[in-house]
Amino acid sequence: MLGRVNHIAIAVPDLAAAAATYRDTLGAKVSQAQALPEHGVTVVFVELPNTKVELLEPLGEASPIAAFLEKAPSGGMHHICYEVDDILAARDRLVAGGARVLGDGNPRTGAHGKPVLFLHPKDFLGTLVELEQV
Repeated sequence: MLGRVNHIAIAVPDLAAAAATYRDTLGAKVSQAQALPEHGVTVVFVELPNTKVELLEPLGEASPIAAFLEKAPSGGMHHICYEVDDILAARDRLVAGGARVLGDGNPRTGAHGKPVLFLHPKDFLGTLVELEQV
């Protein structure tokens, strides 16, 4: 069911500073910032040869990243995203196996313009998992 790792997401308190660290210190290619109001975040992607790192900054007071940063003010790993061929089939298989899908259980459009779902971290060894249809 799972494909490759699409990205690893890191919550950060200062997106510009985090992007500069990856770009200027580590020499990585970093995308332009993209606001995603429906997800409550602003993101940039660090592009690597085999995957991406997504840097997330809160967008608005209701952002789930703001709550994350209250617990970890300097930031940290937020989630890992895996690719799937068919997000609805993956969802149905996971739910049948007892996994919990966050939100209303229906895919939403993610930062790459593709359907995404998030799975409850308590069902996946304490890690928030995102699935993205390829």
